[in-house]
Amino acid sequence: MKQLIKQLFTNKKHFIRLILPIVTVILSASLFTAPALATGVYQIPNLTSGNDTWVLDQGEVISRLNEGKISSALQDLAKQTGKEVRIVTIRHFDYGETAESFTKELFEKWFPTKEAQANQTLLVLDTATNNTAIITGDGVKSLLTDSITESVANETLSTPLRKGNKYNQAFIDASDRLVAVLSGKPDPGPPQIAENVQVEGTFKDAEETKAVQGSATAWVIGLLIAATVIPMATYYIYQINQPSSDG
Repeated sequence: MKQLIKQLFTNKKHFIRLILPIVTVILSASLFTAPALATGVYQIPNLTSGNDTWVLDQGEVISRLNEGKISSALQDLAKQTGKEVRIVTIRHFDYGETAESFTKELFEKWFPTKEAQANQTLLVLDTATNNTAIITGDGVKSLLTDSITESVANETLSTPLRKGNKYNQAFIDASDRLVAVLSGKPDPGPPQIAENVQVEGTFKDAEETKAVQGSATAWVIGLLIAATVIPMATYYIYQINQPSSDG
């Protein structure tokens, strides 16, 4: 077997042509996969007139069942009061971005004028760090005060995340509280953590699970290739560059 491999890599140029694409792919994957997960405001689609997007779950942490429930509640709130709430999750902020700066930039992108911003509320979560921020327009500040928004971000939303990344619990609680306050009802305050909220909805469906498994399989294959090829390449480059014993 060793003799066969040595014969295969006798020609240096042939060896380099063979191994270089593999090494390039491995290095590219390791260098650029993580940054590719980062999200900048420019990557978030614009809201169009009459847009019915209430939850933009790019972080993929809210089940479809609960996303539908939250969207329905926020849509009803908008129809009944004219006050709109939108929830955004992303996987990771761009380098140098913070939850506050990202949320402010997205708020101004979606609602560029004071008039457009007046009755708007935007809640953003970065799933890599669970950092969150909320921003409101002037028209809702009399109801949704700074102390309430701070409590929504740091207690209602964050507490379930600190106790086991319960994203569905966190966003249901946050949307329920925001809807109550913006409807003119008394602030219910941060709720107690429930053990089971839409348990059947906290799992991804078969299609989503398959996609996750496929991604994991690709990573495993890539690591196996790297573990096999790189040591072999290093060894044979070393052998090829050694002075010939016949000289």
